[in-house]
Amino acid sequence: MQLRVFGRTGMRLSVLGFGCGAVGGLMVRGDAADQERTIARAIAAGVNYFDTAVQYGDGESEKNLGRVLQKLKPADVVVGTKVRLPASETGRVDDAVGTSLEGSLTRLRLEQVDILHLHNPITENGGGSALSVRQVLDDVAPAFERLRQPGKIRFLGMTALGDTAALHQVIGARVFDSAQVVYNVLNPSAACELPARYPAQDYARLFDATQAAGVGVVGIRVLAGGALSGSAERHPIAGPAPEPIGSAMSYDADIDRARRLMPLIEEGFATSLTEAATRFALSHPAMGTILVGMATPQQFEDALAAAEKGPLPQAALDRLSALRQAFSGEPR
Repeated sequence: MQLRVFGRTGMRLSVLGFGCGAVGGLMVRGDAADQERTIARAIAAGVNYFDTAVQYGDGESEKNLGRVLQKLKPADVVVGTKVRLPASETGRVDDAVGTSLEGSLTRLRLEQVDILHLHNPITENGGGSALSVRQVLDDVAPAFERLRQPGKIRFLGMTALGDTAALHQVIGARVFDSAQVVYNVLNPSAACELPARYPAQDYARLFDATQAAGVGVVGIRVLAGGALSGSAERHPIAGPAPEPIGSAMSYDADIDRARRLMPLIEEGFATSLTEAATRFALSHPAMGTILVGMATPQQFEDALAAAEKGPLPQAALDRLSALRQAFSGEPR
């Protein structure tokens, strides 16, 4: 398993991370033996980053990951979790963040997490579930820093969702060490300019900002919540089709556009859309590690096989770019 230096942290993370989210569902609703077997297989294959959150099954993902890691006792794994502040708690950020983290540490059976990611969207002025740039920089980041000092966390992270300009501003402030960034074959705008009138949120080359700031990147939504399988069918333990983030405004539209990328498979660049999507996400040097959700041990094996093939060749990237041109002007 290839390891990549993760921003300015000095950590070396496996290019394939282990996503413990609710969309795939394995670590929330899966069989306990499957959870243990899959994590053991991942560790044996060289996967060293495990990503979870309080919100994944109301703590079930953290509990299950903690149980398995305590039993296996692997050396040198990196664990990231998240905190999401409800609107009612924005006046007491320190207490809310601290309480959330203590609950996470208890469920994970750890004394420290390596990365604590803010899970709220970030916009210029906040509102609803979103936090404003000033709330993030003036309240949240200092609260995280106060948890780093006694060793509760090692690194400060954010989830790069919200308004593009606000995300650039927060990353440019250089207070966060990690950013979870949407990047997939339907929306490559974190890396490159989109064609005119392209139906997706434009992240305006966010990787330029992360690289300039020394921020490590965790690739998220690399399979667009499952849409990049090209199939609407979902495994029984998988979560419902998620609200798309950064791509189309409907999951069905994402599936439709995914199917229109099939020439990539027909021309021999990859054996499946999910393989192509996984390898695409690894193709940019700014990417530290990618998260692929899973419902079954076999889905992890598929992700591992794709990652071990390495990034897509330039000819495949060029072909993808040409295919995406047809999406321009379509409604999002």
